[in-house]
Amino acid sequence: MQANPLKLLGAISAIALLHAAPVHAGELRELHPIRASERVYYVQGAGGMASAANAAFNSNAGFVVTDDGVIVFDTLGTPALGALLKRAIARITPQPIRLVIVSHYHADHFYGLQSLAAPGVEIWANAKARSTLASDLTRSRFEQRRRDLAPYVNEKTTLVPATRWLNFDEGPEIGFTRGGMRFRLIDVSGAHSDEDIMLFVEGDRVLLAGDLYFSGRLPYVGNADSKAWLAAMDRIVPLAPKVVIPGHGAASSDPQPDIALTREYLQFLRDKMGAAVHDLKSFDEAYAETDWSPYAKIPAFDAANRINAYGTFLRMEQEMLNR
Repeated sequence: MQANPLKLLGAISAIALLHAAPVHAGELRELHPIRASERVYYVQGAGGMASAANAAFNSNAGFVVTDDGVIVFDTLGTPALGALLKRAIARITPQPIRLVIVSHYHADHFYGLQSLAAPGVEIWANAKARSTLASDLTRSRFEQRRRDLAPYVNEKTTLVPATRWLNFDEGPEIGFTRGGMRFRLIDVSGAHSDEDIMLFVEGDRVLLAGDLYFSGRLPYVGNADSKAWLAAMDRIVPLAPKVVIPGHGAASSDPQPDIALTREYLQFLRDKMGAAVHDLKSFDEAYAETDWSPYAKIPAFDAANRINAYGTFLRMEQEMLNR
């Protein structure tokens, strides 16, 4: 029996719902890190999509304080937010930032990178992001954000590449040690984006999951491979994390409700759009005939759902042609 997604949403931490309210630009004087474990912190953006009203602060970024510098995971959606993140880290620890890991090259997760990039700071990302960064889609999204999110994204904003592009040719994980702490980078590319990676902090058992799943809002699917995304979510369970920090929404010590909501929504999109493709219906027909009410009250529905449905419709057409 299919679970009720609104009941699942009700199980999500109340803090996610509090952050669904708009954050006005004038209020963004500083960011307030939330402690997820002994060494891991994160900042949480507002619910919904990036906008001028929330100063483009709609995503999360995390950081780990080691004995040999700070590791940052994602850098938020504007250079100003990146600078505020850097200041927030300095209030927590005198340790310098040594490494920045980009979960994927979507605008809301890496536009702050230019404020953290500096001599002595390594920047790691999946090698598959090279083509993403150079793509027409990334360039068009940049121009769109300059129009819609001015002055937070403007002519001074630059899109910063990695200093080390990670290849996962020898397996889906890369382990490394920093400041006496063990980490695992986990390749889940092809799920939400072509270049997704997660970071697992072994000692603290904290997983920084990027946009593999969302908390307190509807996932942004776009043209992602939802079939691969569903399979990639199975990678979380064997890690047995104590805390999972998603790319959007509150961290959770019980991520199963959020994972269930993301999984159910992706499957719902595939079922409804797949049936429409099979019946040779147009997308407009399929969208109009689908009962979206189970998801309509979830934050970001109005901004994301039609885009998600259209991307999935095209994906199901492609899958049918490839059979």
